[in-house]
Amino acid sequence: MKLAFVRDDQFTLMDLAGPVDVLRGWPSAEVHYVASGAALVTTDSGMQVRPSTTIAELRDPDIVVVPGTGRPDLMLADGALTGWLRDVADGAQWMASVCTGAGLLAVAGLLQGRRATTHWAYRAQLASMGAEVVDERFVFDGRIVTAAGVSAGIDMALAVIARLIRPELAEEIAVLMEYEWHRDADHDPFAAIHKLV
Repeated sequence: MKLAFVRDDQFTLMDLAGPVDVLRGWPSAEVHYVASGAALVTTDSGMQVRPSTTIAELRDPDIVVVPGTGRPDLMLADGALTGWLRDVADGAQWMASVCTGAGLLAVAGLLQGRRATTHWAYRAQLASMGAEVVDERFVFDGRIVTAAGVSAGIDMALAVIARLIRPELAEEIAVLMEYEWHRDADHDPFAAIHKLV
């Protein structure tokens, strides 16, 4: 099982780290950190990380996870990465995003007319890209799964494990992480805060 975790300049580390910690528990997981090039990538918190492979080298991922960023304008400008997402989508079992990473899936044409979610502050922009944006913590629509902001990526990844392998494994991973899993896709524990903003 080839898991591709996208790294683009200024990505949010937690958007990537949460799903990685969950999905690496997949039996026979082969984890790849993929970017447009091999150079160091800087997160939006200033940490520098090196991709393990490039989009030119990895052409057949089974699951792709796109993290968000506080600078979606930079992410959306990466035409090579957008093209790669479009190219690998047909062969992948799942295409996933966390937070504003949904914008990259939308630009790649993968969210047109699909139900999707993203960080509450980015929902209007995602809707303008053709997605049917819903106020949920994570959303499955066919082979596309999107998560709201940051910590919702952990819930989404656990839900993927529960659906595709078994719920007990997802429970075990959540316990090992000491994480309180929000299992219901439409349950947003932060909904009251969002209404105040």
